[in-house]
Amino acid sequence: MAPVTGVLVPIEHVPDPVFAQKIVGDGISIDPLADTLVSPVDGEVVDVQPSGHAVTVRSPEGLEILMHIGLDTVKMQGEGFEPLVREGQQVTVGQPLVRFDLDRIAAAAKSLLTQVVVTNSEVLASLTAHTGMVTAGEDVAAELTLAERDEDEGVPAAGGRTLTSDAILVPNPTGLHARPSANLVALAKSFTSDIRLRRGDDSANAKSIMSIMGLAVQRGDKIVFSAHGPDAQEAIAALAQAVNNGLGEDVPPVPPGGEDHAKTPALRAAGDQDAAEREAIHDAGRGHPNLLLGVAASPGLAIGTVLQLRHDDIEVAETGEDHHTERRKLNAAIDRAVLDLSALQERLAKEDNPARAEIFAAHEAIVGDPDLLDLAVSAIDKGKSAPFAWRAAYNTYADRLAALPDEVLAGRATDVRDVGQRVLEELTGQRSEKPQMPEGTILIAEDLTPSDTAQLDPTKVLGFATSAGGASSHVAIIARSLDLPAVAGIDGRALSIPDGTRVVLDGAKGALQLNLSDDEIDDILARQQRMAERRAAEEELKDEPAITTDGHRVQVVANIGGVDDAAEAVTKGAEGVGLLRSEFVFLQRLSEPTEDEQARVYTECAYALRPGEPLVIRTLDVGGDKPLTYLPLPPEENPFLGIRGIRVGLQRSEILRAQCRAIMRAAEASSVKMHVMFPMIATIEDWRRAKAIWDEERDRLGSTAEVSLGIMMEVPSVAIMARQFADEEGCDFFSVGTNDLTSYTLAMDRGHPKLASQVDPCNPAVLALIGQAATVLHERGKWIGVCGGAATDPQAVPILVGLGVDELSCSIPAIPSIKARVRSYSLQQCKDLAAQALACATPTEVRALVPVDED
Repeated sequence: MAPVTGVLVPIEHVPDPVFAQKIVGDGISIDPLADTLVSPVDGEVVDVQPSGHAVTVRSPEGLEILMHIGLDTVKMQGEGFEPLVREGQQVTVGQPLVRFDLDRIAAAAKSLLTQVVVTNSEVLASLTAHTGMVTAGEDVAAELTLAERDEDEGVPAAGGRTLTSDAILVPNPTGLHARPSANLVALAKSFTSDIRLRRGDDSANAKSIMSIMGLAVQRGDKIVFSAHGPDAQEAIAALAQAVNNGLGEDVPPVPPGGEDHAKTPALRAAGDQDAAEREAIHDAGRGHPNLLLGVAASPGLAIGTVLQLRHDDIEVAETGEDHHTERRKLNAAIDRAVLDLSALQERLAKEDNPARAEIFAAHEAIVGDPDLLDLAVSAIDKGKSAPFAWRAAYNTYADRLAALPDEVLAGRATDVRDVGQRVLEELTGQRSEKPQMPEGTILIAEDLTPSDTAQLDPTKVLGFATSAGGASSHVAIIARSLDLPAVAGIDGRALSIPDGTRVVLDGAKGALQLNLSDDEIDDILARQQRMAERRAAEEELKDEPAITTDGHRVQVVANIGGVDDAAEAVTKGAEGVGLLRSEFVFLQRLSEPTEDEQARVYTECAYALRPGEPLVIRTLDVGGDKPLTYLPLPPEENPFLGIRGIRVGLQRSEILRAQCRAIMRAAEASSVKMHVMFPMIATIEDWRRAKAIWDEERDRLGSTAEVSLGIMMEVPSVAIMARQFADEEGCDFFSVGTNDLTSYTLAMDRGHPKLASQVDPCNPAVLALIGQAATVLHERGKWIGVCGGAATDPQAVPILVGLGVDELSCSIPAIPSIKARVRSYSLQQCKDLAAQALACATPTEVRALVPVDED
């Protein structure tokens, strides 16, 4: 029966792909004309969203019917919604479930359309939607036919298989810690199937972040997914690809010597000092009364006064009221905590601090974790109060994580306690008092939660040290994002240092020094001054061109991933964009972007630059290592050698054609010099097919925009056949992707734990390929750039210039320093270095040619 009075609308017409594409399930939509949602069937209320915008009722036949009032109404934070039922309550057809404010929703939400969806659509054989006007509880809105049951299994005959993935090696450097686990859980929850993650004899609910982190999955561990349900095959493929892709994390090269889990944490810590130097400092400092040692968590040097931060325990009653009341209290507190976390995440995102925002996105996943909630609810049902049950639940999980041998996952116990404390404060109304922090504070604590560090004022707090935690903890990540020095795992004596004591915190060396003389302080201040002066000098000249001492100009441009990056790059002295990763337009969405959407974004990026500056757009570069949810690609044994880059565009030419047209339209609407490069070109045939598609779409559009075309040189065959590629009609430039070029040249995966340390773009073989291509292109009056990691490597820069590279496309923060690096050499010096580098036998010998500034 209709759950609300209004006009029936086909679910396919709902302006939200999650519903329109029936990702949640099959169903109907109603444009409401009344303010009360009623039950469409007899049954049990199995879910009432804390914000009141959605309710799920399960019928006696097992149908789970989700009623979702409006679109994007969760953002209204419960305003305008009045739930009239509770979970576990039996309801009859026509019984009111939610009363809502039509006017308020119409003003605040994306749409009033109310979706009625069978979330376990595998139990259906068919769904026939009615049309026209319906009255709530009186008129039939849809007729459902149940699928025939399999007599042996008692599940729908169709879609009830259990499927298992191939074994997957986890590539993440620190394993499945909170952020990749949160991304995995979010993807798993997009499927209706039951999904398990297995490692050996251990298994976890793939929709539970707590369950996954409890497995302590490390880099290189072999895992398998199993799924049971109607979309099991799709779930297995998507999850396997996502894990292979790093679950939203880059897979950086492993430190020299490979990964050694037995190493002292300080030797694996973040910082800008040599590991051997840090080890020597620790050996010399052990037992010294004025030198307290820990793990280098965030580099930097600070001189300030100590402030000790301590947390008070919250008192809670063990027993509570009836379990329904206590569950409502817990749900309400969780709802408020989620809203706080969402607001905090949004604020950090607006402050352009994605690392910190991602941490609190993971906290959102923790606070809504089904296993954690089940544990708390179980205690409530046994008569415990909501605060007591919740605290016991999160402490249980935190203790489990803390006991794990993996340092990173053990460090996530702090995140669980942070989330738990946030909800506990909401439940009890007892708020932790924040101390007043004077300017020049060095904060010392047993531990700092991410919430503590997110509230730090970097104008007053110069750095911090904790007796708990490690270099991979979220606190360390936040410290680095704030550019604050930090030391974790500090000697416990630090907790006894009186407030107001002057100390020196060296984040790079993992040390806290007390009782320094004035001369020692002066030396440290002088070092700080030299570092600051160098950065200031580079910043002062950031808008000046990068010209060698003998007058040779090198264009220094930016690698960007969006409109905001383009604007920021200009403020850092970029002379244009050498790599626009167009994937950002295609990612984090459920459907392909339209041509109009792409054209608008590319145009906005162009408008952010100065007239006449270059904008190099790389066409869509996805594949086995960078999958899209709406562009399913079959699992491949080795995706790096499979359908990837331009091969996807040639296989799905409608996507490449739309992107080409969008770029042409952006070129016509802007005054930049537009360039397009095709990724993963390996053969002349690849180039000719891509060029033909461009020419066909240019003719179809009638475009007269001047756009030069080029190749992203990341496959050795392009460098070896540079002469043939450069002679191809319309091939105007090469841009070298040194990351992949190095991997393909050396046949080494830069994420491999045993090989990654050898994947160095300063390998003479890689440099020889770049030099060979540069010579060929210059002979034909064409140019070559580098957009890979080598362009940001200060040791590689003078060698690349000497090889003939015309353009260096860097990460945005590095632009001022790379420009300064170019200005410190003559072109002849660069050529001499390049010649010496090509004569070297190893990348170590190459790097020895180019000194690095010690400050």
